[in-house]
Amino acid sequence: MSGGLVALLDDVAALARIAAASVDDVAAGAAKAGAKAAGVVIDDAAVTPQYVSGRDPSRELPMIKKIFWGSLRNKLLIILPALLLISAFIPGAIPFILMAGGTYLCYEGAEKVWHKFRGHHEAEEDAPAVDRGPEAEAKVTKGAITTDFILSCEIMVISMNEVAAESLLVRAFILVLVALVITVLVYGAVALIVKMDDIGLHLAAKDSAGSQRFGELLVKGMPAVLAGITLIGTVAMLWVGGHIMLQGAYDLGWHAPYDLVHVLEHPVEGIAVVGASLAWLVNTLCSAVLGLAWGLVVMAVVGPLLKALPFGKKKAGHEEGGTGAAATGHPPAPHKADPPA
Repeated sequence: MSGGLVALLDDVAALARIAAASVDDVAAGAAKAGAKAAGVVIDDAAVTPQYVSGRDPSRELPMIKKIFWGSLRNKLLIILPALLLISAFIPGAIPFILMAGGTYLCYEGAEKVWHKFRGHHEAEEDAPAVDRGPEAEAKVTKGAITTDFILSCEIMVISMNEVAAESLLVRAFILVLVALVITVLVYGAVALIVKMDDIGLHLAAKDSAGSQRFGELLVKGMPAVLAGITLIGTVAMLWVGGHIMLQGAYDLGWHAPYDLVHVLEHPVEGIAVVGASLAWLVNTLCSAVLGLAWGLVVMAVVGPLLKALPFGKKKAGHEEGGTGAAATGHPPAPHKADPPA
């Protein structure tokens, strides 16, 4: 009897060790996958504030909340099950899905660069969505969730690709953790960004001269912050997209592009202390340049096709005129009142 109990306790201890190891695997896998998807996460955080800026300040956080839950539903109820099924039954499709997503990122990044250098600027809407009724606000929110769906697909596919060697159950846990952590981080950052000018106005109204100066600095600095985030997001899209295309081409047997990048990395790899960082920087720069070049090629092909379609003419005109913040990549104009003098 005691022997059976000891054996049972041993089994329980073994299961506990396996469970602990699995938790470690999930945490390590989530960290690895999340780091690889960081470039898309940055762009996600850069794009979303443009949908809620310019709205009634009282509606900003409710809109972000709706987009947050929509993003979480996209990741957990649609993208995650689809990816698990694909990885279980047709894992060979993952690299092609990844390259399709990389092409999209290159296209979006190149389009933003193209509009920036052509000097297009968006026209402000006649009135904020909340002033034009619930239907207009719902349309803006739906558009943000749709954009988030595309970026979420890429985040989850990149994450899946990084942990493809794990068991199906561990992959599922890792992707759930990645989805939860990234969504909370992105929309927590978005909420902070869009309310930063409100915080600045609140501080500017304080009696303390230091608080007033800091508050005024926050309000005046927000356009530059939004412009900086947009720039970082664009570069991140080109870098991640270009790297995906480089790696995908290598995996499919076309080694020349990646071999060329490694040749360019080689002269700086041996530099003491900073060699590894410089090699990463060279790789990143090459990936971004490739991403921009591939994105411009895709633009040259997709642009005429869109204009040839009945529904594409309006969209093409919208992009040419630069009427959307998300299309142009320019930050929206500040909508709050200036701080008191």
